[in-house]
Amino acid sequence: MKFSEFKSLVDNNSVQDVSAEKLKNLELILDIVKSINGSLILEDVLELVLKNAIKLTNSDRGFIVLKNPSGNLEFKLGLNADNKSLPESSFHISNSVVQDVSETGQSRFIENAQGDNDNDPSKSILVLELQTILCSPLIAGGKKIGVIYVDSKHLHKINVSEITKTFEILAGQAAIAIANAQLYINQVTAYNALNEVNAHLIQIERKALKSSINSEIGQSVQGLVHLALLETESLIRIIEKSQKDIDPKQNSESLLFDRLKLKVKIAIDSIRNIQKYAQVLQETSVQNLNKDNGDLNSTILSVIKLLSPMKKFNKVVFKSQLNALPLFQYDPDQFQHLFVHLFNNSAEAKYDSIINIKTWSEKNKILIHVSDNGHGISEENKKKIFALPDASKTGYGLFLCNSIVERHNGTIELMENVSGTSFLITLPIN
Repeated sequence: MKFSEFKSLVDNNSVQDVSAEKLKNLELILDIVKSINGSLILEDVLELVLKNAIKLTNSDRGFIVLKNPSGNLEFKLGLNADNKSLPESSFHISNSVVQDVSETGQSRFIENAQGDNDNDPSKSILVLELQTILCSPLIAGGKKIGVIYVDSKHLHKINVSEITKTFEILAGQAAIAIANAQLYINQVTAYNALNEVNAHLIQIERKALKSSINSEIGQSVQGLVHLALLETESLIRIIEKSQKDIDPKQNSESLLFDRLKLKVKIAIDSIRNIQKYAQVLQETSVQNLNKDNGDLNSTILSVIKLLSPMKKFNKVVFKSQLNALPLFQYDPDQFQHLFVHLFNNSAEAKYDSIINIKTWSEKNKILIHVSDNGHGISEENKKKIFALPDASKTGYGLFLCNSIVERHNGTIELMENVSGTSFLITLPIN
């Protein structure tokens, strides 16, 4: 009997024909199921399942083994009747029984095991003086994920039919709870990994943005300061020339010119200090690149692998033509950020975008072509696509992309496209 069938009987009050013992066992199953489904922590689920399996079957001890990523059975938990943990070293059980259950997906129930030692070629049943063995597969979603096993040295006169059905119901529900807990672990692991990557990308982005803005400000200030310095020095020359033209006897006017010259000289000193500050700003804006010899194709593939599971990219199709590239010096973190931004732009522009990535090398240069089939960029925005954001342009992503490429002595161009958006990145091979 499946758990769903029994629950249907209980829900419909159709339990008149069910024996008292069977009803008691199956009601216990309902309580167990409620208990194990109340947790998504794998260790808690395994402990609850095994404790109740031992209690239900009046066994001396029990074990749960689960399949690892390689498909091999792996010890997870052992308990005795007092709910005390058993080490893996005590997992000397009938290997042939466990393997058989795992491979066939069929339960095995052995009563009077000492008199039926043909079940165990290794004779572990005889050595351990086992009398009763119950072993069921853990199957969730049609997939065999492990085995639950209990045994006892005491011969229990059991109703094989009754205990088989009850134990299989427990095993079936245990498998579902264990699979859910494993899925939860995988989701938490993936979520933490994603958060770690996002934090890393944000850190890179902030560094790149600060560096680029410092450079932009430094260049702007240098230009303004240079102009102000020229004008101020021109002014002091005019004052000095005018002072020569006045009558030396007119002391009041001469004094006025001296004061003017003093103020202009103070202004010149201040402007020169600003010029030095702007120079320092430019020099410190040169971000240290953690360059290393690497394969840019690997960075592109890692970004695609990172983004593909995200909800935003569920409908996005990546088509890559990554030709063999020579190793060259570049900062993989910076380029990871660059590709994340380009791919993200495509996904935001069109939820089911087709993103094409092609790489190749020629004449000591590496070329990367990234294009999509989105709505493209308006003529108005094309002119300032790589500029800092202002009132008419939001977002600084492409400004940062351009800065990253420039710091690697390369170029990024917006290509003319019939539809969608297309960029060509050219990098010199050092």
